[in-house]
Amino acid sequence: MNRTTQLPDRRPVRERKGAAATAASPRARTATRRRPRSQQWAAWAFLAPVTVYLALFYAYPLYRNVDLSLRNYTVRSFVQGNAPFTGLQNYRTVFDDPAFGPALMHTVVFTAVCLFFQYAIGLALAVFFNQHFRLSATLRALFLVPWLLPLIVSASTWSWMLNSDSGVVNSALHAFGIDPVNWLTSPSWSLTSVIIANIWIGVPFNLVVLHSGLQSIPRSLYEAAALDGAGAWRRFRHITFPLLRPVSAITLLLGLVYTLKVFDIIWIMTKGGPADSSTTFATWSYRLGFGNLLPAFGPGAAVGNLLVVAALVLGLVYLRVQRKQYAS
Repeated sequence: MNRTTQLPDRRPVRERKGAAATAASPRARTATRRRPRSQQWAAWAFLAPVTVYLALFYAYPLYRNVDLSLRNYTVRSFVQGNAPFTGLQNYRTVFDDPAFGPALMHTVVFTAVCLFFQYAIGLALAVFFNQHFRLSATLRALFLVPWLLPLIVSASTWSWMLNSDSGVVNSALHAFGIDPVNWLTSPSWSLTSVIIANIWIGVPFNLVVLHSGLQSIPRSLYEAAALDGAGAWRRFRHITFPLLRPVSAITLLLGLVYTLKVFDIIWIMTKGGPADSSTTFATWSYRLGFGNLLPAFGPGAAVGNLLVVAALVLGLVYLRVQRKQYAS
């Protein structure tokens, strides 16, 4: 009986592995094709809720606001949806309005002053609390109270404190022999009053973000600078401030976007008055759209879009500056 003797495969090991890989290549290709598809479907599944949320609560309201600014909406057409298309007429109406110039100036002054003092005070407090002394955590938590309070509570509290007749601020000034100030009813002081209140509310945010940035700076740099004879101011100027620049940029950008759209504080305290002395784009947009018996939806939406464009332009400028810094 003849038996076939199976001879051993005497080919080199590399050739045998290559042949096995060639034989298994169709299965491997099928697996690699299925795997990216499954990963793509999983990625889309995780991305879908965020996409739907952004579309419903950001993209659609922005589209509606742009549509409002390009049509002549009345109360009736706002409900029925048959407003005529007017193009850029609402924007021309806004630019020709006598209130445009003062509102623009108040918006710039309000935003710039609030940003400067919020950042300066927040940075000073962050450096102070970075010393890790006793009760530093407790005091830092107390500084968060203005940030945690609802804006209506904070604005109402400041309205009571700055009241011309019964406010505690005028009572304190009277104790020092200073005449009372009409903080909320004088055109010379109304914008200053809302700026003070907004600075008080925004300082805790700057404190938290900047303090977290200070934690990432190595302590060894300060120790080496102290050994070289650098004082506190030189250590802050040459170590703290330069290394804190990326965190500072993020803090200022977020503060800028928030301050541009501040409405609650100004409306509760002064309603933009007296005589439009504290009117900004945010309060002007609300008053045009909802503050009159005959609302002007189109001009109000146009003013709101100007705020959106301003925030977008400043954000793009920030990204460009950051890109240049990282490139260098």
